[in-house]
Amino acid sequence: MSITKDKKSELIESFGNDKKDSGSPKVQAAILSERIKNLTEHLKTHSKDFSTRRGLLTMVGKRRRMLDYIKSKNVEEYSKIIETLGLRR
Repeated sequence: MSITKDKKSELIESFGNDKKDSGSPKVQAAILSERIKNLTEHLKTHSKDFSTRRGLLTMVGKRRRMLDYIKSKNVEEYSKIIETLGLRR
């Protein structure tokens, strides 16, 4: 369910400013999106795992707030991230 170290470093390199930039909102939104994808796949097979579903909904809300913050700072960057991650809105 968790993302691998390699996948996380790949996301940091593609969305961050440098190799060690794991705290910027763009990188955090990308990492949350990957975790959400993994949990969604888990819930397709384990449909009655309600604690995981609650955690998933928490992550979706956190990602939404993160994206709203990015949108308030830079609209072009927001639209680029939305397109890259393949999100609606």
